[in-house]
Amino acid sequence: MADPSSYRPKPGQIPDSPGVYKFRDEHRRVIYVGKAKSLRQRLANYFQDLAGLHPRTRTMVTTAASVEWTVVATEVEALQLEYSWIKEFDPRFNVKYRDDKSYPYLAVTMNEEFPRVQVMRGAKKKGVRYFGPYGHAWAIRETVDLMLRVFPVRTCSTGVFKNAARTGRPCLLGYIGKCSAPCVGRVTAEEHRELAEDFCDFMAGRTGTYIRRLEKDMTAAAEEMEYERAARLRDDIEALRRALEKNAVVLADATDADLIAVAEDELEAAVQIFHVRGGRVRGQRGWVTDKVEAVDTAGLVEHALQQLYGEESGDAVPKEVLVPALPEDLAAVTQWLSDRRGSAVSLRIPQRGDKKDLMSTVGRNAQQALVLHKTKRASDLTTRSRALEEIAEALDLDSAPLRIECFDISHLQGEDVVASMVVFEDGLPRKSEYRRFQIKGRVGDTQVWHGEGQDDVRSMHEVISRRFRRYLAEKEKTGEWTAEDGGEVALTAAEENGRPKKFAYPPQLVLVDGGQPQVAAAQRALDELGIDDVAVCGIAKRMEEIWLPGEDDPVVLPRSSEGLYLIQRVRDTAHDFAIRYQRSKRTKRLRTSPLDAVPGLGETRKQALIKHFGSVKRLRQATIEQICEVPGMGRKTAESVVVALAQAAPAAPAVNMATGEIMEENDGAVVATEDGGSTE
Repeated sequence: MADPSSYRPKPGQIPDSPGVYKFRDEHRRVIYVGKAKSLRQRLANYFQDLAGLHPRTRTMVTTAASVEWTVVATEVEALQLEYSWIKEFDPRFNVKYRDDKSYPYLAVTMNEEFPRVQVMRGAKKKGVRYFGPYGHAWAIRETVDLMLRVFPVRTCSTGVFKNAARTGRPCLLGYIGKCSAPCVGRVTAEEHRELAEDFCDFMAGRTGTYIRRLEKDMTAAAEEMEYERAARLRDDIEALRRALEKNAVVLADATDADLIAVAEDELEAAVQIFHVRGGRVRGQRGWVTDKVEAVDTAGLVEHALQQLYGEESGDAVPKEVLVPALPEDLAAVTQWLSDRRGSAVSLRIPQRGDKKDLMSTVGRNAQQALVLHKTKRASDLTTRSRALEEIAEALDLDSAPLRIECFDISHLQGEDVVASMVVFEDGLPRKSEYRRFQIKGRVGDTQVWHGEGQDDVRSMHEVISRRFRRYLAEKEKTGEWTAEDGGEVALTAAEENGRPKKFAYPPQLVLVDGGQPQVAAAQRALDELGIDDVAVCGIAKRMEEIWLPGEDDPVVLPRSSEGLYLIQRVRDTAHDFAIRYQRSKRTKRLRTSPLDAVPGLGETRKQALIKHFGSVKRLRQATIEQICEVPGMGRKTAESVVVALAQAAPAAPAVNMATGEIMEENDGAVVATEDGGSTE
């Protein structure tokens, strides 16, 4: 525990101007980021008598070992820089909201030649129009199904679209009138884009004008005795009204606003957001957070605004934002929101009328979300704690393994050998810490060629060695440990930039996917590096037995054991992560071509060569003169092609061991006629 007076800046050293400050711990990791109108006044608050500080603030300043600051011109710049640094450094003592689920959006890919309507999750992409978020993906699909009758926009994947264009036959939606079938030329790209823009306008809330236009067209068609057209328009209007009924009117027409409510206790807080567009609730989402810093409701609202609008711009930021409490720097936050929107934004507390009533509804949702989160967390925490305790007892560990790292090796008949490392902390996956390794095939200074009969044991030894060399490098860099010789350890150390280091934290338990040989290899790797405070075990697939180093008999946990369930889950996660990486590497390798080595030969001329000769095999048999006959091919390039193909001598035909089929060459790449099973 550090004494804040040991790193307190000297009097007069801190400027009396707006800025952003960072507290770092003894290992130079950023643990807290804050902003202030006056850096001098704000930082002085942290260096008063510890007894007068909030317990969370006291914990932060005693964990820190230094403080630094950056002066900015305005409070708005301070707000933006604070958001950027929190996102970059992920400080331990800052409030960080996490979604209680991955919310789906209705997305229209306006960045494509033929825009597509689809369900999307995750980070937003440039050039895509988003609507929502929605509580469930099925709610999006029901809405889209109703609207495709009126706006027959493409919904198919790229593969289906290209296949329809190649065959000249649209998909089922094209036949039943729920797609305008641009793939076969029923409408032009411009006409299809107009449909997509109308779809977006309707979803954005401009509904009344469009329905009135359809009603006018329906009346005109009836007067002209075009009864079939009038009937279609009538059905279109009914479909749109059914879609609108799914979003009840809650505010006056044309009202665009976001309502944010907070429910909190001493330890946690939940935030609920209702997105109102055109007077209707178009989306809802929720966040929860641990209150790791001393923060009131206004501070929670400010953090929520930063996270909600930090990456948004334009119409994604509404004209009006209603909150339960105003941020401390109201003018700065309002100006920041207005800058992101490009026009004025009103940030206020609703006082009366429909908006106050709706805010009460949002508040009730936030309170229910907090109660539900606590119920789930209490249940999960109890189960996870029991699982970790069972593992500690079964493996005779001094304490529960709060951080478990699991390693798995994956390959296909000795090719594309890779390894995965997954991390579980407190019994939960920590995906940001997952790592992938390409096996280099080195044991000490000796090159080991991976071929048939690939040695998983050597691969396990290599990956464990590499992971913990990085750990020792980080310890040496931060001064926690000094290497007796520089060697490879010093070469892998990361820079001192305050960001969380990739391999800085050691696990209490290393779990390997395998039995006695893999466990022995992992333990040998740790022994060679002098690491004796990390436990090792392995889980064998056949009987789900737990193997320990140097033991002849496995540890058998009961089938109903929470500890065994957690170990299986960690092992399965590592296995899936390794297989996905191995398959991606295999796909890339199978798509390579000897023509890739020809300098100056672009993709267009590669395709021209393959189209002219039919395959790489026939191209290899061609003369320079025959290659020169291909449009765009000069003699110098033809000579380079001949040399490259001669150097890349054809290997013996590969055989799919699962099916016995020959792996053929096609379009300049080696392609399997049928995907065989892997031996990961």
